[in-house]
Amino acid sequence: MGKFTGRRALVTGAGAGIGRGLAIKLVGMGAQVFALSRTADHLESLKAECPAVQTICVDLSDWTATREAVEKITPIDLLVNNAAYATLAPFLTTSPESFDKVFNVNVKAVMNVSQVVAGDLITRGQRGCIVNLSSQAGQRALKDHTVYCSSKGALDMLTKVMALELAPKGIRVNAVSPTVVMTAMGRVGWSDPAKAEPMLARIPQGRFAEVDDVVNAVVYLLSEESNMVNGHLLPVDGGFLAA
Repeated sequence: MGKFTGRRALVTGAGAGIGRGLAIKLVGMGAQVFALSRTADHLESLKAECPAVQTICVDLSDWTATREAVEKITPIDLLVNNAAYATLAPFLTTSPESFDKVFNVNVKAVMNVSQVVAGDLITRGQRGCIVNLSSQAGQRALKDHTVYCSSKGALDMLTKVMALELAPKGIRVNAVSPTVVMTAMGRVGWSDPAKAEPMLARIPQGRFAEVDDVVNAVVYLLSEESNMVNGHLLPVDGGFLAA
């Protein structure tokens, strides 16, 4: 039997990158996994690679559609709010449209999905666990990341308030805060040495994170091994925030 046998898990943003890796990992550890993404092609590819995954195609920026989609698959025991959106611009030219789009996915959707999952757990009197995917950008300012940094800072505090209010109900809530992660998108975005080297110079371990580094941290926070860890922001950053 796997570590998560008999547990039902929902991973948002599961079509690619960290979410995809996590969905596949959780299936391998015995969970019944629901993978949510707005991109149908990514979900079809994931299903072909891992037939045990059940897929849900919905745009998290749509409050009502998201709520209805998640309600249909409850009960959920383990929730990973992984989906995120980023747009870069200098502070002085950041648009209100960018602000709304980033916060709708990175913060508001986390609240929405978590309300449905946690509300159902409480109604059934069951214990559960939620992990939010944050970023080192929630704790350290990065140039041209006005809205992204702000959204992750908001997510960090949302995580703590959720932990405070939900722990008495038997639901732990934590966040993982990675540095740059070498997903397919990360490799494209950070392949230029002129861009990568200044960031790498700020990471004591001297490398960016791999997908498995983040997946393993999330798995720990979902598991019973972390059953006294609550309201924590776990950096997976090679020491970036310590430097």
